[in-house]
Amino acid sequence: MDTIILGDGPLGRAIEQAARDRGDRPQLLGRPAGGRHDRSALVGADVVFDTSSAASVAGNVEAAVGAGCRRFVIATTGWQADTARVASTLERGGAAAVAAPNLAIGSAIFLRLVDEAARMFARLAEFDPYVLEWHRRAKADRPSGTAREIVRRIASRHPDGEPEVAVIRAGAAPGMHLVGFDAPSETIELRLTARDRSGYAAGALAAADWLLATPRRPGIHPFDLVVDDLLAAPADGRSIVTAA
Repeated sequence: MDTIILGDGPLGRAIEQAARDRGDRPQLLGRPAGGRHDRSALVGADVVFDTSSAASVAGNVEAAVGAGCRRFVIATTGWQADTARVASTLERGGAAAVAAPNLAIGSAIFLRLVDEAARMFARLAEFDPYVLEWHRRAKADRPSGTAREIVRRIASRHPDGEPEVAVIRAGAAPGMHLVGFDAPSETIELRLTARDRSGYAAGALAAADWLLATPRRPGIHPFDLVVDDLLAAPADGRSIVTAA
């Protein structure tokens, strides 16, 4: 698989290494001098991974679609204000993207556990939900994209709306998210801790494989569809990929 990775930060480099390890041919592109990638640099990619910055996603997708790219994995966070613009670009160009604030497969399952916990605790008024997230000092967005998704899911279930959120930016931690439900008599907590970025990279490659397996509807697809197919795979490890 020939891939282009937009963004040469820690996640972009992790995806590049994981792709090389399995025999793919990745090309890692850093921030362009003019602020926008030249279309000629994007020609010929089976899949384009975006790990750049929130402000760059829409322009990157437009340039890549103009270069003939039709499959995208968007791993950047904080670009939700441009969702309509990105979706329109993809649909007009007959292109499909998988996008999520966190592409680690374990994280996707963690979010499902949060959904179920929020659903149950919403019936118990004495339990207050809260969220704590800790990332490296250099991480720009506060809260993280994963934390915002956790908050959205809890708020959709809980009668009091959004839970209390605490954010830590210190050290070099790749990511920790803790979701709690506290009552006078007890506290229940769910914790997700990333030890490195290999899980994110593995999920990004799984999303790329899902896009390549069969033609997908133009537009933005949630990572949950990829996870559903992975969970449906038989015990011998062969992937079952369904059309969407």
